[in-house]
Amino acid sequence: MAEADVMGVIHSTESFGSVDGPGIRFVVFMQGCPMACQYCHNPDTWVREGGTVRDAESVLRQALRCRSYWGDRGGLTVSGGEPLLQLPFILALFQKAKEQGIHTALDTSGAPFSREAAFLEPFTELLDYTDLVLLDLKHIEDRSHRQLTGRSNGPILDMARFLSASGKAMWIRHVLVPGITDDPEALTGLKAFIDTLKGVEKIEVLPYHRLGAHKWRALGRAYPLEGVSEPSAQSVQRAREILGAS
Repeated sequence: MAEADVMGVIHSTESFGSVDGPGIRFVVFMQGCPMACQYCHNPDTWVREGGTVRDAESVLRQALRCRSYWGDRGGLTVSGGEPLLQLPFILALFQKAKEQGIHTALDTSGAPFSREAAFLEPFTELLDYTDLVLLDLKHIEDRSHRQLTGRSNGPILDMARFLSASGKAMWIRHVLVPGITDDPEALTGLKAFIDTLKGVEKIEVLPYHRLGAHKWRALGRAYPLEGVSEPSAQSVQRAREILGAS
């Protein structure tokens, strides 16, 4: 298939993103995700149906209209959903972006990662066109991770190791949910794992919020964290101190 024919299923775009990588970013949210995180604020991105089918060239043209706002630090971020489910499209988009000298960031859960050649070969090529990986580490304990997301954290931790060995720049992100991901012992274990990685430029603690709860109800789903409050400032600060977050 020619590069120009590679199509992606896109949920939405954001012209002036400020929390998905350095500077001001044009953010592309892909449709489809293999996980079902209990705190997900975009459950409407889980299935592939319902998105808009677009080619990489049209998405890049839209992004370039915002380029004057990026300054020296901004650029293009692809998020989700889970972008690695549409790896050929992301590769085509990032190839075109780098031809234009655009900073590229991949925001991923890492869940689709595999060392099988069918995944690893195009993924390794994608890294050649990726300046930064934003990797979500949701829980260091596999059992708790399965309860929270429905999936093992094994492929995610393996992807972190692969990125480290590849020398790829990473930002590690951790969503802090009271009673679920804020246990000091688990946070200490997460920090110990992060300390084994090379290329980690930043660690972010993202306080849990309920802004997506209405989307669950609109989809006819019960919100799994009903009654869970947002973390206190003290809890967030403690997590940042344990993880060495900025």
